Amino acid sequence: MSAFSQRLIQLRAARSLSPAHAAKATGVVERAYPRYEYSQREPQLSALVRLADFYGVTLDYLAGRSDDPGTSPKGR
Repeated sequence: MSAFSQRLIQLRAARSLSPAHAAKATGVVERAYPRYEYSQREPQLSALVRLADFYGVTLDYLAGRSDDPGTSPKGR
């Protein structure tokens, strides 16, 4: 499992969201969200930005390039 997938699962679980609710909240296609979590599909850049903004983390953290979640300018 990729660092991105692991981080996505952790961030979603920390908010007690189902994959369907997380998909809706981030504007990701409902079928695609679980595929991101299971490393079956990689999101486009626009989806990555929406995910990082929703969870309030940087793209580097979400991608596993940094262990510092930092803060997204649009973090909620």
